[in-house]
Amino acid sequence: MTVAKEDNKFERVVQKFEPHSKLLRAWELKGGISAQVMALEIELPDGQTKKMIVRQHGAVDREHNPLIAAHEFELLRLLHSTGLPMPMPFYLDQSGEILPTSYVVIEYIEGKTEFAPADVPDLIRQFATQLSRIHQLDCSRLDVSFLPLQEQRYAEKLRERPANHDESVNEGQIRDVLEAAWPFPRRNTEVLLHGDFWPGNILWQDGQLVAVIDWEDAASGDPLADVANSRIEILWAFGSDAMLSFTRQYQSLTAIDFTNLPYWDLCAALRKATQQFATWAADDRAEKAMREGHRWFITQAFAKLSVQGV
Repeated sequence: MTVAKEDNKFERVVQKFEPHSKLLRAWELKGGISAQVMALEIELPDGQTKKMIVRQHGAVDREHNPLIAAHEFELLRLLHSTGLPMPMPFYLDQSGEILPTSYVVIEYIEGKTEFAPADVPDLIRQFATQLSRIHQLDCSRLDVSFLPLQEQRYAEKLRERPANHDESVNEGQIRDVLEAAWPFPRRNTEVLLHGDFWPGNILWQDGQLVAVIDWEDAASGDPLADVANSRIEILWAFGSDAMLSFTRQYQSLTAIDFTNLPYWDLCAALRKATQQFATWAADDRAEKAMREGHRWFITQAFAKLSVQGV
C-alpha cells in the first residue's frame, strides 16, 4: 500500500531527521503483527535516494515495556558494532510530536523472507550458524542489562494460569509439566536471545542470509529458549527433518547443555498455544497443519522427558 504524499506525517518524520530531503514514497510492509512498519524512500539534498524503515511498536509490547522503542534502538546500536547482519539504527523519536507513539527509524535492507527455498539444507545451515553467532556474543562487553530476563517472562506466564485451558493444544498438560519443573536447573550461561528467531524474521538475497530483523522480543536467558522457538517454527515452515537438521547443526556449533531442551520445547509450545493459530494461518488448511505440527512437537517433548524419567 502506497501512502499519499500530500500532508503526510511521514514527510514530517523525514524533515525531522533528514532536513532538506524530500519524501518520494511511503508504503506499509506487511507480515508482522506486533508493530506497524512503514518503508520510506527519500531524496537527499545531493540528489541521491535512500530507503529507511519506520517501526512503531504495538500496544501489547508498549504495555509490557513502555521503553521498548528506546531499548530496541540501543540494542541495534550495540549489535551493529559487532558486525552481525542487521539493520543500522538511524533515529529514535520519543517526543510524540509527529506520531502518537515512540518510533525508531532504521536501515532498509534489500532482501526478502524465504519460505520456499531452492536449497532447504543450506538455508537451515545458515539459520543455525547465525543463531549460534548471536548466542556466542560476549554480553559483558555490550551491556544489555536493560533487556528483560526470558525466565521472568515464562514465570509470569506460568503464574497466570487461566481458569479454562485450551485442550485442543494440550495446554493443561503442558502447564502441569512446566509448573512441576519450574524453575529449571540452570545448566547454561545466560546469553543474548533474539526472542523470536524464525524464518519470518530473516531476510535473504541470492540465497544468502543478509539480515536478522525485529528485535523487540530480545531478552537475556538460556540459549535453549531461542533454539526451541526456532525448532517449532522450522517444523511449521519446512518440516520435521529440517527441524532436526537445524538442531544438530546448532548443537555442533556450540557447547551448551541440551538436557532441558524438552522443557524449553514445551515453553515454546505454550507460547504458541496461548496465541491464535488462525491469525498466522492463511486458511483453514494451513491452520490444521499448524495444529498437527504443534501436537507432534509436544508429543516428542513429552517422550524425551519420559526417557529422562520425568
